[in-house]
Amino acid sequence: MIEFFRLANVFLRIGAMNEMAYRANFWIQTFESLLSMATALATIAIVFNQTDSLGGWQRAELISLLGVYFLVLGTINLVVSPSLGRFMEEVVDGRLDFTLTKPADAQLLVSISEFRIWKILDVILGLIVLSMGLLTKAEATSFASALVFGITLLAAGAIVYSFWIILATLAFWFIRIENITMIFWSMYTAGRWPVTIYPPWLKWILTLLVPVAFAVTVPAQALSGRLTFNTLMSAVLLAVALVFISRWFWKLGVKSYSGASA
Repeated sequence: MIEFFRLANVFLRIGAMNEMAYRANFWIQTFESLLSMATALATIAIVFNQTDSLGGWQRAELISLLGVYFLVLGTINLVVSPSLGRFMEEVVDGRLDFTLTKPADAQLLVSISEFRIWKILDVILGLIVLSMGLLTKAEATSFASALVFGITLLAAGAIVYSFWIILATLAFWFIRIENITMIFWSMYTAGRWPVTIYPPWLKWILTLLVPVAFAVTVPAQALSGRLTFNTLMSAVLLAVALVFISRWFWKLGVKSYSGASA
């Protein structure tokens, strides 16, 4: 764990220096994040001008869900997506050889190799919107709900990361797999709304094939008091299982990697 924070701090500083060289990106990212957030909040406002609830979800609960959506999205775009995107490029051009020869764990290195620090704006906006949703709730969030929310958020992070590392590891066998990650992004957009409102076939896809439900809806259910014990245990067990599966799959992929000189 100490090694993780030490390496993350190094790569974070490198990412910050790279991004600071193009400071206009900050204002572009700010505009993009604010526009995306405003559009999402406006959509919720339009929906609740026509109804008092959506699939049993109240306005404040959907605002909280939207906060979770942007919080997870910001984290993915901050480090997971750029780092694993870079890893897939390194497999193709052979630069991964240099990573594999380093003394630190290779999976750890490729997972935190690149930070896009301006994406932290999405994380901050997500926290703000989440707080707005909690403050406008009719009932205050209990300590137990907050604790369960923390557990589900950690599980969501593990599930999303493991899903991404499994997709990225496919680069060891397939030359171009960038389009595969678009499957996740296409499905993740649906996470702006609770998966419980979707038809059964789509709910099944967003729960079992692409883990959008566990990434967004389940943490939001924890805050709203809708989360059942069975769903909580399913999220935790799935997170643990995917962490081990992704690690095993990564080692299998490394064994199949022949390097740039082959």
